[in-house]
Amino acid sequence: MDWHARYIQQARWTEQLRSYLFDKAGLNSARRILEAGCGTGALLIDFPSKHELHGLDVSLAALSQAARHAPGVNLSAGDGTCLPYSSSVFDIVFCHYLLLWTADPGQVVSEMRRVTRPGGAVLALAEPDYGGRIDYPSGLAELGHRQQKALREQGADPELGRKLAGIFHSSGLRQVETGILGAQWQDDSADSGPGLEWQVLAEDLPEQVAGEDFQRLKALDGQARARGERVLYVPTFYAWGVV
Repeated sequence: MDWHARYIQQARWTEQLRSYLFDKAGLNSARRILEAGCGTGALLIDFPSKHELHGLDVSLAALSQAARHAPGVNLSAGDGTCLPYSSSVFDIVFCHYLLLWTADPGQVVSEMRRVTRPGGAVLALAEPDYGGRIDYPSGLAELGHRQQKALREQGADPELGRKLAGIFHSSGLRQVETGILGAQWQDDSADSGPGLEWQVLAEDLPEQVAGEDFQRLKALDGQARARGERVLYVPTFYAWGVV
């Protein structure tokens, strides 16, 4: 699985939302910025060089890729529940598709708040809610049910998105704004989107989908895309607030 390609794909999904949220969070005047759970650096490569950028991740392999893709970023290995930074040192701290994978998302947001200066901003740019997943044609609905089960078995919370507003309010952040990322569809037959999606499913569902069943669902997906009727929508929530 090419995870950097997947993270770049996810970054495309949230590009317009990030522009809106970072503008509201005062990106132009921010100096020190931290991404918690930076992965391979897919988001950090988009920031202007005027910012002092920091990235943290638990995966040394991901950080090695981030060092190549986003040279100049200050990278650290660590856990979001205990960030290895002093209090009140960043202007903006954000995460992207991270909290669902953490055992204690409330603690992670509290840590993000702790290391952000008073008046600075904490943002969770994208947290999916697979409990609200829509698949069409209806024969593909079982994919969502099986993926939810598989994510839970991996220790993730597939319904984290709906909990995000409460987590942010409980952390003590002020002026909290939450919402759901919009959804648009277009012909992606020439894109790597469907292929990447099935690579992710193959990673998530090794015990859930037998070989023939997996290929049957993949064929049904391809036929629906060819007819232009495929709908795959996972509600994706965002939240941001002020320290």
